[in-house]
Amino acid sequence: MMKRLMTIALLTLALDLCCSAVCRSDIYKFVDARGVIHLTNTPTSPQYRLVVKDGSSAVLRASLRSDDKRYDPLIRDICRRYAVDTALVKAVIKAESDFDPHAVSRKGAQGLMQLMPEKSQELSVSNPFDPHQNLEGGISHLKALLEQFKGDRRLALAAYNAGANAVLQNNGIPPYEETQNYVRKVLDYVKHFQGR
Repeated sequence: MMKRLMTIALLTLALDLCCSAVCRSDIYKFVDARGVIHLTNTPTSPQYRLVVKDGSSAVLRASLRSDDKRYDPLIRDICRRYAVDTALVKAVIKAESDFDPHAVSRKGAQGLMQLMPEKSQELSVSNPFDPHQNLEGGISHLKALLEQFKGDRRLALAAYNAGANAVLQNNGIPPYEETQNYVRKVLDYVKHFQGR
């Protein structure tokens, strides 16, 4: 843990030096399965996400820190209205966007809760990059899935990832590796956020 923090601190310092007024380049981030952070200005795979537009080191520093409490008041308020567990919602956000309100997946999902454009339209989310709108839409969608699957979190999460029809057609969690990993990962994150 200490080694990782030192790496992040050194990386941040190096980026501060690189991202001066003369440096104006987009920076992309990818975290591999071991938790190693990879940064580049020329992404070589769709796993990289844009974290800095035009070399803003302040934005990059923010993206390297764990920022999972930044939206707590908003998440608590919306979760209270929809009667959804805040730890579950934070776990979904962590898995979907790692709390990056500007995240865009390679499939086109957007914002904190990674809403697809057609789902945003269905949920009346006009700006999926606005945290309030995205959370309102995403939490209401998650609530509907929890109701549809009678409170079964595993099925609701599978439906959030793969779609409700995929869960219904498979009479359970679909046999997609991505969806099965997603459900496990989110439930692990739930335990983390419940313990805080």
